[in-house]
Amino acid sequence: MVRVEQLMTKELACVEFTQAVSVAANLMRIRNIGSLLVKRGEELVGIVTESDIVKKVVAFHFPSEYVQVGAIMSSPLVSIEESETVFEAAGIMQAAHTRHLLVGNETQVLGILSVRDLLAPVAKDEL
Repeated sequence: MVRVEQLMTKELACVEFTQAVSVAANLMRIRNIGSLLVKRGEELVGIVTESDIVKKVVAFHFPSEYVQVGAIMSSPLVSIEESETVFEAAGIMQAAHTRHLLVGNETQVLGILSVRDLLAPVAKDEL
């Protein structure tokens, strides 16, 4: 059985709550990723995704350099423990209507799991 810890991304990409959406979008482009965790100081408070940017900024023709990430982020973060299965992760994502899960527990963040990560075993035929 494939576990979350086998597929999660351990390197977290973050942006500050007060940063402009244009900065977040550029960071996603540079790192070739679809989401960034949002921090307010040292606390993780949400996630901003490509979809958030398109649906909440671009679609309304808002100038992305003047909209703060905190205004469009999704919150609260939904999490899962690293020992859970990919099937459990998929169920949580579906129930929470999200495509990203924070991996860890109440005291430690270990990584992030995206719906794209869940496709890796299918591509390798490992399920």
